[in-house]
Amino acid sequence: MHFGAAERDGFTAVEAIRKIVRALRDSAHVAQGQTGLTGAQLFVLRVLAEHPGLSINELAERTMTHQSSVSVVVSRLVDRGLVARATARDDRRRLVVALTPRGRLLHRKAPAVAQELLVTAVRKLASEPRRGLAAGLQALSDALGASNERASMFFEDDDHRPETRKTGEKTAKPFRAPRARHQTHRQALKEKRTSQVHA
Repeated sequence: MHFGAAERDGFTAVEAIRKIVRALRDSAHVAQGQTGLTGAQLFVLRVLAEHPGLSINELAERTMTHQSSVSVVVSRLVDRGLVARATARDDRRRLVVALTPRGRLLHRKAPAVAQELLVTAVRKLASEPRRGLAAGLQALSDALGASNERASMFFEDDDHRPETRKTGEKTAKPFRAPRARHQTHRQALKEKRTSQVHA
Protein backbone atom coordinates (compact mmCIF):
# COMPACT_ATOMS: atom_id res chain seq x y z
CA MET A 1 0.00 0.00 0.00
CA HIS A 2 1.24 3.48 -0.89
CA PHE A 3 0.00 6.17 1.49
CA GLY A 4 0.62 9.86 1.80
CA ALA A 5 1.79 11.15 5.18
CA ALA A 6 -1.75 11.87 6.44
CA GLU A 7 -3.12 8.51 5.28
CA ARG A 8 -0.11 6.69 6.74
CA ASP A 9 -0.56 8.38 10.13
CA GLY A 10 -4.27 7.60 10.06
CA PHE A 11 -3.62 3.95 9.23
CA THR A 12 -1.04 3.68 12.02
CA ALA A 13 -3.45 5.24 14.53
CA VAL A 14 -6.37 2.96 13.65
CA GLU A 15 -4.13 -0.11 13.57
CA ALA A 16 -2.76 0.77 17.02
CA ILE A 17 -6.31 1.12 18.39
CA ARG A 18 -7.16 -2.32 16.95
CA LYS A 19 -4.13 -3.85 18.65
CA ILE A 20 -4.94 -2.23 22.00
CA VAL A 21 -8.56 -3.38 21.89
CA ARG A 22 -7.46 -6.89 20.94
CA ALA A 23 -4.93 -7.03 23.79
CA LEU A 24 -7.54 -5.85 26.30
CA ARG A 25 -10.14 -8.30 24.99
CA ASP A 26 -7.75 -11.27 24.95
CA SER A 27 -6.54 -10.42 28.45
CA ALA A 28 -10.15 -10.21 29.69
CA HIS A 29 -10.89 -13.64 28.22
CA VAL A 30 -7.86 -15.16 29.95
CA ALA A 31 -8.86 -13.54 33.26
CA GLN A 32 -12.42 -14.81 32.91
CA GLY A 33 -11.25 -18.31 32.10
CA GLN A 34 -8.74 -18.57 34.95
CA THR A 35 -10.55 -16.72 37.74
CA GLY A 36 -14.20 -16.27 36.74
CA LEU A 37 -13.73 -12.51 37.07
CA THR A 38 -13.93 -9.90 34.36
CA GLY A 39 -10.74 -8.11 33.38
CA ALA A 40 -11.96 -4.98 35.17
CA GLN A 41 -12.74 -6.87 38.39
CA LEU A 42 -9.35 -8.55 38.36
CA PHE A 43 -7.65 -5.20 37.69
CA VAL A 44 -9.33 -3.68 40.76
CA LEU A 45 -8.40 -6.75 42.80
CA ARG A 46 -4.75 -6.42 41.82
CA VAL A 47 -4.66 -2.69 42.59
CA LEU A 48 -6.12 -3.36 46.05
CA ALA A 49 -3.54 -6.09 46.64
CA GLU A 50 -0.76 -3.62 45.93
CA HIS A 51 -2.39 -0.70 47.76
CA PRO A 52 -4.58 -2.01 50.60
CA GLY A 53 -7.22 0.20 52.19
CA LEU A 54 -8.02 2.60 49.35
CA SER A 55 -11.12 4.75 49.26
CA ILE A 56 -13.30 4.62 46.15
CA ASN A 57 -11.87 7.98 45.03
CA GLU A 58 -8.29 6.74 45.49
CA LEU A 59 -9.10 3.51 43.67
CA ALA A 60 -10.58 5.54 40.81
CA GLU A 61 -7.34 7.54 40.57
CA ARG A 62 -5.21 4.39 40.57
CA THR A 63 -7.28 2.82 37.78
CA MET A 64 -7.85 6.07 35.84
CA THR A 65 -11.59 5.48 35.97
CA HIS A 66 -14.58 7.51 37.11
CA GLN A 67 -15.45 6.78 40.73
CA SER A 68 -19.02 5.65 39.92
CA SER A 69 -17.68 3.02 37.49
CA VAL A 70 -15.18 1.74 40.07
CA SER A 71 -17.93 1.65 42.69
CA VAL A 72 -19.99 -0.71 40.49
CA VAL A 73 -17.03 -3.09 40.10
CA VAL A 74 -16.28 -2.98 43.84
CA SER A 75 -19.93 -3.84 44.61
CA ARG A 76 -19.65 -6.94 42.44
CA LEU A 77 -16.44 -7.97 44.19
CA VAL A 78 -18.09 -7.42 47.59
CA ASP A 79 -21.00 -9.63 46.49
CA ARG A 80 -18.51 -12.39 45.66
CA GLY A 81 -16.77 -12.07 49.02
CA LEU A 82 -13.46 -10.97 47.47
CA VAL A 83 -13.29 -7.45 48.92
CA ALA A 84 -14.90 -5.75 51.90
CA ARG A 85 -15.73 -2.17 52.78
CA ALA A 86 -14.60 -0.94 56.20
CA THR A 87 -14.05 2.23 58.18
CA ALA A 88 -10.48 3.54 58.01
CA ARG A 89 -8.53 3.11 61.23
CA ASP A 90 -7.11 6.62 61.13
CA ASP A 91 -10.37 8.34 60.17
CA ARG A 92 -13.73 6.92 61.23
CA ARG A 93 -15.50 9.10 58.65
CA ARG A 94 -13.58 7.55 55.78
CA LEU A 95 -14.72 4.33 54.06
CA VAL A 96 -12.03 2.13 52.48
CA VAL A 97 -11.93 -1.09 50.47
CA ALA A 98 -9.60 -4.04 51.10
CA LEU A 99 -9.18 -7.64 49.98
CA THR A 100 -10.71 -10.42 52.04
CA PRO A 101 -8.67 -13.58 52.72
CA ARG A 102 -10.51 -15.18 49.80
CA GLY A 103 -9.64 -12.20 47.60
CA ARG A 104 -5.95 -12.41 48.54
CA LEU A 105 -5.90 -16.11 47.73
CA LEU A 106 -7.48 -15.57 44.32
CA HIS A 107 -5.13 -12.67 43.59
CA ARG A 108 -2.05 -14.84 44.18
CA LYS A 109 -3.24 -17.24 41.48
CA ALA A 110 -4.51 -14.59 39.07
CA PRO A 111 -2.72 -13.46 35.89
CA ALA A 112 -1.77 -9.88 35.19
CA VAL A 113 -4.23 -8.02 32.97
CA ALA A 114 -3.60 -5.70 30.04
CA GLN A 115 -5.42 -2.85 31.78
CA GLU A 116 -2.59 -2.68 34.32
CA LEU A 117 -0.03 -2.35 31.55
CA LEU A 118 -2.14 0.26 29.75
CA VAL A 119 -2.51 2.48 32.82
CA THR A 120 1.18 2.09 33.68
CA ALA A 121 2.21 2.96 30.11
CA VAL A 122 0.03 6.09 30.05
CA ARG A 123 1.45 7.23 33.39
CA LYS A 124 5.00 6.78 32.08
CA LEU A 125 4.46 8.91 28.97
CA ALA A 126 6.17 12.30 28.97
CA SER A 127 3.75 15.21 29.42
CA GLU A 128 3.79 16.35 25.78
CA PRO A 129 2.97 13.00 24.10
CA ARG A 130 0.45 12.23 26.86
CA ARG A 131 -1.28 15.56 26.21
CA GLY A 132 -1.32 14.86 22.49
CA LEU A 133 -2.71 11.37 23.07
CA ALA A 134 -5.45 12.76 25.29
CA ALA A 135 -6.42 15.42 22.75
CA GLY A 136 -6.45 12.97 19.84
CA LEU A 137 -8.52 10.32 21.62
CA GLN A 138 -10.94 12.95 22.90
CA ALA A 139 -11.42 14.20 19.33
CA LEU A 140 -12.14 10.63 18.18
CA SER A 141 -14.61 10.15 21.02
CA ASP A 142 -16.37 13.40 20.07
CA ALA A 143 -16.52 12.36 16.41
CA LEU A 144 -18.15 9.05 17.40
CA GLY A 145 -20.70 10.87 19.51
CA ALA A 146 -19.53 8.92 22.56
CA SER A 147 -18.31 11.77 24.76
CA ASN A 148 -21.59 12.34 26.58
CA GLU A 149 -21.71 8.83 28.00
CA ARG A 150 -19.90 7.89 31.19
CA ALA A 151 -17.69 4.94 30.34
CA SER A 152 -17.59 1.79 32.43
CA MET A 153 -14.31 -0.03 32.94
CA PHE A 154 -13.12 -2.06 29.95
CA PHE A 155 -15.56 -4.87 29.07
CA GLU A 156 -17.46 -4.41 32.35
CA ASP A 157 -20.96 -4.27 30.92
CA ASP A 158 -23.35 -2.33 33.16
CA ASP A 159 -26.55 -3.08 31.24
CA HIS A 160 -29.29 -4.95 33.14
CA ARG A 161 -27.32 -4.89 36.37
CA PRO A 162 -29.15 -4.14 39.64
CA GLU A 163 -26.21 -2.13 41.02
CA THR A 164 -26.56 0.55 38.36
CA ARG A 165 -30.29 0.84 38.89
CA LYS A 166 -29.81 1.25 42.66
CA THR A 167 -27.30 4.08 42.33
CA GLY A 168 -29.19 5.73 39.49
CA GLU A 169 -26.15 5.61 37.24
CA LYS A 170 -27.00 5.88 33.55
CA THR A 171 -26.04 2.89 31.48
CA ALA A 172 -24.34 3.40 28.15
CA LYS A 173 -26.66 3.57 25.14
CA PRO A 174 -26.04 1.41 22.06
CA PHE A 175 -23.72 3.15 19.62
CA ARG A 176 -25.41 5.05 16.81
CA ALA A 177 -23.51 7.05 14.22
CA PRO A 178 -24.48 10.77 14.18
CA ARG A 179 -27.29 11.17 11.66
CA ALA A 180 -25.99 14.42 10.27
CA ARG A 181 -22.77 12.82 9.08
CA HIS A 182 -24.01 9.49 7.78
CA GLN A 183 -26.55 8.51 5.15
CA THR A 184 -28.10 5.07 4.96
CA HIS A 185 -27.76 2.99 1.81
CA ARG A 186 -31.56 3.03 1.32
CA GLN A 187 -31.68 6.85 1.50
CA ALA A 188 -28.87 7.12 -1.03
CA LEU A 189 -30.69 4.83 -3.52
CA LYS A 190 -33.94 6.76 -3.08
CA GLU A 191 -32.25 10.10 -3.78
CA LYS A 192 -30.47 8.62 -6.81
CA ARG A 193 -33.75 7.37 -8.32
CA THR A 194 -35.41 10.76 -7.71
CA SER A 195 -32.60 12.61 -9.43
CA GLN A 196 -32.80 10.25 -12.43
CA VAL A 197 -36.58 10.82 -12.79
CA HIS A 198 -36.19 14.62 -12.80
CA ALA A 199 -33.13 14.59 -15.04
